[in-house]
Amino acid sequence: MKNSARLTLVAIAAIGLMGAGCAKKKVAAATPPAPQAPAATPARQTPAATPARPTPAPVERAAAPPASRMPTAAEKARIETLLARIEDAYFDYNQHTLRPDAIKALQADSTELRDIISQYPDYKLTIEGHCDERGSEAYNLALGDARAKAAKDYLVGVGISTAQLNVMSYGKDKPICEDHDEACWQKNRRIHIIATK
Repeated sequence: MKNSARLTLVAIAAIGLMGAGCAKKKVAAATPPAPQAPAATPARQTPAATPARPTPAPVERAAAPPASRMPTAAEKARIETLLARIEDAYFDYNQHTLRPDAIKALQADSTELRDIISQYPDYKLTIEGHCDERGSEAYNLALGDARAKAAKDYLVGVGISTAQLNVMSYGKDKPICEDHDEACWQKNRRIHIIATK
């Protein structure tokens, strides 16, 4: 009996163990421990992005005032004085080519005139062509125009801008002498330079 009791006991123990192995265990869900903060190690510093600096507004420099395209009153007076000094250029009867004395008259002050007015591109001069009383109105207007153009060509040749030189023919309409002889007629066959108003 000792043996059978032992066997029974072992069988009961085995069944108990088997029953216990099949039963579901209720295990309390353990929450995982919070991670421990690592020991204070120097944090790797990444270069901080430099804050965007506002682009400075371009410095506006005071623009130089545009060069005047017209002379001052003082410069105009200087030009007027120079024009008064330039003698009229005279022509032979029925001719429009510049004589040597006409070239000399234009040559005397034309370079100074060029140097002044080249600084003022909007300033203009008018070259007037004149004739004596002989011939028709139409013929003298054409001859006066040809005389003015001959003087203009000379002045352009010394460096005065063609854009600053106008021509105007008065033909026989503005004589400076009204006698009816060669001495008077010679005074009327001329070109005269004025500032354009």
